[in-house]
Amino acid sequence: MAIVVNKPIPEFDANATGGLKVSNTSHLGHVLVMYFYPKDNTPGCTTEAMQFRDRYKDFEKAGATVFGVSRDNMKSHDEFKAKLELPFELIADTEEKMCHMFGVVKNKIMYGKKVKGIERSTFLIGADGILKAEWRGLKVPGHVDDVLKAVKALKKSA
Repeated sequence: MAIVVNKPIPEFDANATGGLKVSNTSHLGHVLVMYFYPKDNTPGCTTEAMQFRDRYKDFEKAGATVFGVSRDNMKSHDEFKAKLELPFELIADTEEKMCHMFGVVKNKIMYGKKVKGIERSTFLIGADGILKAEWRGLKVPGHVDDVLKAVKALKKSA
């Protein structure tokens, strides 16, 4: 089932750092920001994680919980989180269930070869479990600020 703006997000269950279990219903009542990224410890993903880290208190103040999601395993996520001192949890989607559900698995060309990769994307989910906004195929510069503006606008309209 594909996700659609202004519709409930489909059912999912996932494991995150900190021993946290995350599902489509685990955070009802809270705004969620879920950002999907290709790989721990790569330049763009590190920059994006640090930008979410640096604005984390602003997201909290606006009432949002942030999760990073990638196909990396829990060990990789734990190390990445510790190295960057990330204040939010990372979801390990090693079987790509969430990546497929959110439609972020894309064919890419790397070094002349076709590979399956993750399209950098962010999803804003309302406290009611409804997808409020999505950003797909995004560029890192300025993105975190755009998401924060959307979270604040959602808070004002609530």
